[in-house]
Amino acid sequence: MKKSLVLAMAMALGVTASAYAANPFSDVPAGHWAYDSINKLAAAGVIEGYGDTTFGGDKLMTRYEMAQIVAKAMAKGANVDKLAAEFADELDNLGVRVANLEKKADNVKITGETKYRYWDYDRANGGKDNSKDALRSRIWVNGAINDDWTYKAMLENIQTFQHDNVGDETVKFQRAYVTGKLGGMAVQAGRYQLTDFTGGNIYDQRLDGVQVAYGKDVKLTVGAGKAATATGMPKWDKKAKAYVKDEDSVAEDTYYANLGAKLGVVDANVGYYKFTDVAALKDDDKIWTAGVAFPVLKDLKLSAVYLKSDVDTYNNKSIDDDGYVIGLDYKGAKAGVAGSYGIFAKYYDQAAGTFVAHTMEGENFGVDADGFKGYMVGANYTFAKNIVGAVKYFDLEGKKGDDETNTLYAELNFMF
Repeated sequence: MKKSLVLAMAMALGVTASAYAANPFSDVPAGHWAYDSINKLAAAGVIEGYGDTTFGGDKLMTRYEMAQIVAKAMAKGANVDKLAAEFADELDNLGVRVANLEKKADNVKITGETKYRYWDYDRANGGKDNSKDALRSRIWVNGAINDDWTYKAMLENIQTFQHDNVGDETVKFQRAYVTGKLGGMAVQAGRYQLTDFTGGNIYDQRLDGVQVAYGKDVKLTVGAGKAATATGMPKWDKKAKAYVKDEDSVAEDTYYANLGAKLGVVDANVGYYKFTDVAALKDDDKIWTAGVAFPVLKDLKLSAVYLKSDVDTYNNKSIDDDGYVIGLDYKGAKAGVAGSYGIFAKYYDQAAGTFVAHTMEGENFGVDADGFKGYMVGANYTFAKNIVGAVKYFDLEGKKGDDETNTLYAELNFMF
């Protein structure tokens, strides 16, 4: 693309480069003559590069490629009369697409993934070994409501495969929520994913509720709603002192708050969670957390979190009420970079009251064993662009009793 053309296009858009993230493309350094203009165009969605973080500024483009860029700029209200005149024939040939689809493409985006998952369990003390696998497919719909608000939805299909080759399928509308700005606050409302601020050591499932957040380097987030699991389980009715049928609820009213701060290279946070009528505990559960994460070497990050629950008895017996998780992460596979990889490990020591729907793929133990402890090691690797695999090994045991399970977990994820 010629220098004058890049500058003219950026000026026509009338946006400010400083408002957007730096270095949109790896081959356009900050000192490059076209850096600011390319940054404007990328932020406005007029140019996209080649999908591998490069812009390819020295490559030649066809008149049709240029016509597409002009069409996108026009759809965003840029004054590109001279460019439109120059590419009038090509724009005419693209007329239906420009008029009917380009604006829609900016307004609605569909993405997805399909993930094959495999578990192999090795149980100690005479327990039954088992394995299972499943194919999970997700389709995401992202729609722009206006400049400040968006809508997101996700459809999920799960096929589980057994040794007798009999599959089980479920299709659910698992996410449907809006995000936007209200004053200086970021708002999220509807059915959204709640991965707690410890990284899912407490809860990692959907929540039907509302969340608001305020701040940047020091950020306060609060939310409330009804917690649920993807698989569903009965809930505990305290008044009836019995389980009642509720295919989705794992807890009734749920509240949470987290205060996070970035202190130099250290990320720190403190949090509070309340889950009402937790099925496994037959009680309410309040959990307090404190955590930090920081780099110890280049590409190596250490994280640690402490969890404290108010649940210290079960069936009239005393159980532990706190726990901790320590993690190490080296690099990490990036979907857009073939050959990228990561290595990671965690050590868990969690009482039964410190988790409700844990994010891990290993088998953990509930109140009868007073929680669980043990370790996980794993790695992930990007085989090709948007094809990422991972393998994890869990060695976990109940904090009390003889329960012990080693789990080998593997997944292969295709993203589109």
